[in-house]
Amino acid sequence: MQYRRLGNAGVQVSQICLGTMTFGREADEATSFKLMDRFIELGGNFIDTADMYSDGLSEEIIGRWFRQRGGKKDLLLATKVYATMGKGPNDGGLSRYHIFKGVEASLRRLQIETIDLYQIHRWDPNTPVEETLEALNDLVRQGKVRYIGCSNFAGWQLMKGLAISERNGWERFLTLEAMYSLACRGLEYEVVPACIDQGVAVLPFSPLHGGFLTGKYRRDAAWPEGTRHDRMEPAGPWPVEPDKLYAIVDELDAVAAAHSVTVSQAALNYLVRKPGVCSLIMGVRTVEQLEDNLEALDWDMTDAEFARLDEVSAPARPYPYDIFDPVNAEPGR
Repeated sequence: MQYRRLGNAGVQVSQICLGTMTFGREADEATSFKLMDRFIELGGNFIDTADMYSDGLSEEIIGRWFRQRGGKKDLLLATKVYATMGKGPNDGGLSRYHIFKGVEASLRRLQIETIDLYQIHRWDPNTPVEETLEALNDLVRQGKVRYIGCSNFAGWQLMKGLAISERNGWERFLTLEAMYSLACRGLEYEVVPACIDQGVAVLPFSPLHGGFLTGKYRRDAAWPEGTRHDRMEPAGPWPVEPDKLYAIVDELDAVAAAHSVTVSQAALNYLVRKPGVCSLIMGVRTVEQLEDNLEALDWDMTDAEFARLDEVSAPARPYPYDIFDPVNAEPGR
């Protein structure tokens, strides 16, 4: 396992982060325990969850695992706040009231005293961002949270939050968690350049685009039964352009064959090399899936292979990105 600095912080995290949305859902408690045990055995030190995952059950499972294993020890744990977790009018969102209530509930479920990384799950248009950021800053000062981050933000939302924090001397966002993969590269328009400029770590979720980048779905072939997607459309939160998807998978096939790896491993190896990326959040259902994904870090594709994948998966660049590429611009030009 290799490690990278978490944004501008001194702490280092594994390049694969164990996502736990499946805990209490596709993975029962016994399977979840096995996944965490194996992840740690293989050198992982970063686990991501959220209060809303399985209505709090994911956090509860992690908490019981901590207790049975003698505590959190050297693991870094990330969780999130925003979702409506009750029937009251203030049981969701990013108000100071809900954040303070939410952190106490997460700490209780997780059976720990401090959350390493506390992320707001999305932008809240109904709460002044100053209220949210001051509340997060207070949690750090109180010792209940070590670092703060955000998720599912647009570039202007990230920069507004960072500017307000800097103006007030508050804790800044250290991370941005977002959907990012070969099949979903819109993040590169504004968010990735902003993160690189500001020292914010990019934490991609759905790096295999909901399974579309595993090699299961191919041109002129029947789609496999029992998979998450039984037809091309609708694809839920993972929209696809069929012709482009097949072109990406064709190129991944070539890379995978050249290195004797799987299509999934090729897709992950590409993404972990992208500028700004710190750790890939992998949600899995079985230990076998976990082990297969971690093998994506055991080799390196060539620069030429990376460039071909970059080209075949490139998103359309509308104005003003058609005249200025914020990710690949040469310094001094």
